[in-house]
Amino acid sequence: MQLNTKSVTVIAVIAVIAIAGIYVLNTKLPSTAQPGKASALQPGATVPPGHPPINQEGQAGTNGAPQAGSAPANQGNPQSGKSGTAPEDPNTKFTHFRTGNSNVKSIFIDGKVVWVATSSGVIRYNTGTDEFRVFDVTNGSGLLSNGIFYIGKLDDRIAVGTYGGGMSLYDQASDKWENFNVPNGLADAFVYKVMKVSNGDIWIATWSGANRIRGGDLKDRSKWDVYTVENTKGGLPNDWVYSLAEGKDGEMWFATEGGPARFKDGKWEHWKVGAPYAKIKNDPKFGIDPAKLSEHHAEQARQMGLQGMSGAGAYNPNYIVSLLVDPDGTVWCGTWGGGLARFDGKKWSNYTMSDGLPGNLIFMLHRDPSGQLWIGTNNGIGLMDGNKITGKKLKVMTTDDGLFANIAFSMATAPDGGKWIGSFGGVTHLK
Repeated sequence: MQLNTKSVTVIAVIAVIAIAGIYVLNTKLPSTAQPGKASALQPGATVPPGHPPINQEGQAGTNGAPQAGSAPANQGNPQSGKSGTAPEDPNTKFTHFRTGNSNVKSIFIDGKVVWVATSSGVIRYNTGTDEFRVFDVTNGSGLLSNGIFYIGKLDDRIAVGTYGGGMSLYDQASDKWENFNVPNGLADAFVYKVMKVSNGDIWIATWSGANRIRGGDLKDRSKWDVYTVENTKGGLPNDWVYSLAEGKDGEMWFATEGGPARFKDGKWEHWKVGAPYAKIKNDPKFGIDPAKLSEHHAEQARQMGLQGMSGAGAYNPNYIVSLLVDPDGTVWCGTWGGGLARFDGKKWSNYTMSDGLPGNLIFMLHRDPSGQLWIGTNNGIGLMDGNKITGKKLKVMTTDDGLFANIAFSMATAPDGGKWIGSFGGVTHLK
C-alpha cells in the first residue's frame, strides 16, 4: 500500500513497552462466582506483589514540546505550560513533530483538537491553528503523573488514565484538573481506560481490578465498587485490567492479563484465547526476546514450559493487549504474541501471521467509520474490510508507506476522515 497521494504528519517519540502475565491455552473457564455487589478497596490498601512503584513523576521525557521537522517549536508562557505552534507543510509528504523520549499509548480527537497521551504528559494540538500545549507535572498543570496511558472524554471533561497518578479530569473552561485516586475509591493508581456506558455507570480499568461507579456519581464514595479476582471468585481471571468495552446488549467486556472476561446480568464468564505456540513458533520474532530483558517475561516462559525456546518471552497468548467490540457484537482481542482472537458469540477463532497478519503482537484495534478494521502489530498495520479474516494476505502499512515506525499502539479517526496513528516513535497523521 503506497501513500504517494497522501500527506503525512508524524509526532516522533520513543516508545516503552511494559507487558506481563502467565496463561493457560485454549480453555473456557466458567465463573463459579455468585452475582452480587463487589466490595470497594479501602483507602491505604497495599499494592500487590510485582506492582510498579507509585510515584508522582511517571516516565518523564527529555522534551515534551513537539517540534515540526527540524525547526524548533515556538515556546509560549512557561507558567501556562509548554506551548507554541507546530505547523504542517502542505507541500511535503512527511512532517515530523518530535516530542523527545515519549511513547504514545492513546489518541483522542475532539473536533479540530487532537489530544495525545504520552509518557511525558498530555499534548493538546489544534489542527485548525497549529497551536499546541503540553500538560505535565513540571508546569503546575495539576496532573500527578507524566505517564499517560489513556485519554478520552467523560461527559464534558477530558479524562486521562495515568501511571501512578490515578485518574485526572480536565475542565477546559476553568483550565483545571481534578484528580481521583485510591482514597476516592479507585482500585489502583495505574489507570488504563475510563468509560461511561449506556446505563450511566462509569467503568475504570486499573492494575488492581475494575472499578464501577454506579450512576456515574464520582463524588459519592459509596457508589464506587471494585471487582477483583478474589471478590468475583475467579470470574475476573486477572486483576490487571488493561481495557474495557461495552457489548451490544449492555454487557461489559474486560481485557486482562489472564484472558478476556464478560460481565452480563450479574454473572461472570471468561476464556483462554490466543493461538497455541505450535502455530506461531516458526513465525518471525519480535526483535530481541523480552525474556532476555525482563525477569517477568522469563518467568512466564518458564511457567508455560517454553524456557530456552526462541522468542518465548514475546509469547503470552492470553494477555489481552487490545480489545474491540463491533456494533453487531463481534469481539476482537489482540494478544501478546498469540495473534488476533475473534468471538462470534459462540466460539473463538484465532488469526496469526499464517492467516495474513503482519505480526502476532496486536497492540491496537480500530474500526473506522467506513467499517475498515485497522490492526496495529509489531510489524506494521494490517487493514481488513468486513469482520472476518479470509486467509488472504491483508493490505499492510509500514514505514515504507509513511509510518514513523512499524509498531502501532493507538489510533483515532478525525471528523474529516484523517487518521492519527500512535506508533513506536511517532504519531502518523494520514490526510
